[in-house]
Amino acid sequence: MHDATRLQAARAARFAFPALLVSNLMLAFGPWMVRLADVGPVAAGFWRLALAAPFLLILARPGLRGTAAPSLGLIAVIAVSGLFFAADLAAWHVGIHMTKLANATLFGNCSSFLLMLYGFVVLRKLPQRIQWVALALAGAGAALLLGSSYEMSPKNLRGDLFALLAGFFYALYLVVIDRARRTVAPMPVLAIATIAGAIPLLLFAALLGEAILPEAWTPLILLSLGSQLIGQGLLVYAVGHLSPVVVGLTLLTQPAATAVIGWFAYGERLGAADAIGAVLIAAALVLIRLPEPEEG
Repeated sequence: MHDATRLQAARAARFAFPALLVSNLMLAFGPWMVRLADVGPVAAGFWRLALAAPFLLILARPGLRGTAAPSLGLIAVIAVSGLFFAADLAAWHVGIHMTKLANATLFGNCSSFLLMLYGFVVLRKLPQRIQWVALALAGAGAALLLGSSYEMSPKNLRGDLFALLAGFFYALYLVVIDRARRTVAPMPVLAIATIAGAIPLLLFAALLGEAILPEAWTPLILLSLGSQLIGQGLLVYAVGHLSPVVVGLTLLTQPAATAVIGWFAYGERLGAADAIGAVLIAAALVLIRLPEPEEG
């Protein structure tokens, strides 16, 4: 029975990295849907969570009952991660309206570097040679995407700062999720965090006087299903099988994907630096999955 459980876990882990890539591609569409929504940016964050919550509760039901159910203490910890996620969404959605889609996604994913740092602290060792190369390529790629995007619109500073703040909160969210996923299945973790984050977002949107009830539901439904149900669902699943270093590095695929969406939807120009940056990030993803050669 023990061998069967290990075999099942190995099979699940095999799909974790593809799931992580698909997750980031789905999440890259989020900023576009936020811009299309006819409610306030914080209210859009509320609907992203609220519309997904019933589906997540249904999917999470087996893991919330019986011996598989998390303890009350662990539920409280996961709920705190939901508060971090709510703060991330509030800051990021405000920033999306103040800067380019590529900028918002790139700065918002500063969490990738914070998560990688956390991963090395948890592992209690410095990066290996291949990891150093992958990190260097990822950093260079991100810098090229950032430099090209920012030089075109220096007026985007406030939006960029909101996105940076969002990235900090997102890193805290992912750290808690990483800890919780060591003992809890993905859907219960995401369901608890989603419900915990929805309530403060609604209150904050009301305090800001934002429009909360939409006239057009399509962008919000797509935002909820794409970014929360599928995007976060696959991300939380992958977090339980991959190291924070791999997860953090893969987050950098979002800015490249969002840059393409911004070019397609809003004519946000893509230059040679953007293309080179995307290629460097792709190369880093390949390297981070390679085993380190043995010494000797």
